[in-house]
Amino acid sequence: MNINEFAKRRRRLMRMMGQDSIAVLPTASVRIRNRDVEYPYRPDSDFYYLTGFNEPEAVMVLAPGREHGEYILFCRENDPEQETWHGRRVGQEGACEIFEADDSFPISDIDDILPGLLEDRERVFYTIGCEPEFDQKVTGWINQLRKKSHAGVHTPAEFVALDHLLHDMRLYKSRSEVSAIRKAVKISIKAHKRAMQKCRPEMTEDQIEAELLYEFMRNGAKSPAYPPIVAAGENGCILHYTENSDVMKSKELLLIDAGAEYDSYAADITRTFPVNGKFTRAQKDVYEIVLAAQEAAIEKVQPGNHWNDPHEAAVRVITQGLIDLGLLKGRLSTLLKKHAYKKFYMHRTGHWLGMDVHDVGDYKVGDEWRILEPGMVMTVEPGIYIPAHTDKVARKWWDIGIRIEDDVLVTRDGNEVLTEALPRSVAEIEELMAG
Repeated sequence: MNINEFAKRRRRLMRMMGQDSIAVLPTASVRIRNRDVEYPYRPDSDFYYLTGFNEPEAVMVLAPGREHGEYILFCRENDPEQETWHGRRVGQEGACEIFEADDSFPISDIDDILPGLLEDRERVFYTIGCEPEFDQKVTGWINQLRKKSHAGVHTPAEFVALDHLLHDMRLYKSRSEVSAIRKAVKISIKAHKRAMQKCRPEMTEDQIEAELLYEFMRNGAKSPAYPPIVAAGENGCILHYTENSDVMKSKELLLIDAGAEYDSYAADITRTFPVNGKFTRAQKDVYEIVLAAQEAAIEKVQPGNHWNDPHEAAVRVITQGLIDLGLLKGRLSTLLKKHAYKKFYMHRTGHWLGMDVHDVGDYKVGDEWRILEPGMVMTVEPGIYIPAHTDKVARKWWDIGIRIEDDVLVTRDGNEVLTEALPRSVAEIEELMAG
C-alpha cells in the first residue's frame, strides 16, 4: 500500500473529528502462544489502516490543528542489543522519515507526554474494550488531568467511539485496497486449484492444507487470512471445522474454506468437490441447488439493493430446492415464513470482506438494512449441510456438506465477482480434477 494512502485516510478522519478533538489508537499487543514463544505478530487492523506501521508497542495520536504536527507516533526506540536478538526497529527517525509521522516519541515516554496532548481537547476519539490494559492507562491520564483542574488544567469532556467513524471509512474500499484484495484472491485461487488437482482418496485433510499453505507462501502471502477449513465427509457439516486431520475417503466430498492474506487484506473462498474427482448423483443434486442459490444471490449484489437482498434470494432458492428433493415438505411461502431451511442452512449468505476476513461495517443503519454502494466488498456463500442421522432424511443424503463462497465487489453498474477464475460448476470442477 502506498504511504500516501495512509495519509489520505488520516486527513479524512481528522476532518470528521474536528479541530478540538484528539484520537488515540494503540496497536495490538504481542500474544504468547506458549511459555516464551509468541504468535506471529500482526498489527491491529484499525491501527494499520491509518499508519501502515507494523511493529508492536506503538500508539497513534491524531491531534487536528496541533502546531508541532497533527500525526504523532509513539513507538520503540532503536536499540542495537534488542535489534540483534529480535530484528530491526524503525525508531523515532524512521517513524517520521518512512511513515511520515509529524512527530515521534519513545513508547516508554507516553505517560509523560500523552496527558499534555489530551489537555486542550474537548473530545477524545477512542475505542474502549479492545486493549483492556491500555484502557486503564487512558483512564489514568484523564484522572491525572482532573486532579489538576484547580490549577486551570482542562480535561476532555467527551469520549467518542473511534470505530464509529473509522469502520464506516473502512467499509468503502479504495482502488489500492481492491488491488490488494485482488492479489489475495489471485493467490487463493492458485491454492484452491492446487488442492483440487492434488486431492486423492486416503490422503489426510492436513496434507491438503499443506498444499494450500505452500501455494500461499510461494506467491507472497505470509499467512492465511484465517485458519483454513479442510473438511471431508461428515466434517463438512461442521461450519467452523479446523482439526483438518482425518483421512479422506473415495466417495466423500471435501469442503475447503481458505483464503490468503496479502498486504493485510483478506480473500475468503470456499469450494466443495468430490475426493475422487466425480460427484455422486445425490452430491450433484445438492450441489446444483447451492450453486443456483449463489447465482441468485450474486445477481442481487447491486448498488441500491439492501444488504439482505442476496440472503433472501439464496434462501428462496435453497428452500425450493429442498422441497424438490423431498427434504422439506409444504408450501414454499409457509416454509420461508417458518425458516424451515435453517435445519439445513443455518448461517447468513455473506459478510463484509477487507482487512479482516469478517470485516467491519454496520449491516443495518438504524433499523434498516444497509444499502449496497460501490466500493463495498462482500462474500456470497450459501450452503446446505446434512449430517448423518438427520431426522427424516434418507441415508443417501447423509454427510453431504456443501458451501460455495465467492468474493464480490459492488460496482457502479452492478458487481464484479473477484473470484470468477476459480471453477464453480460440476463440469468445471470434474474437468480440473481429471486434468
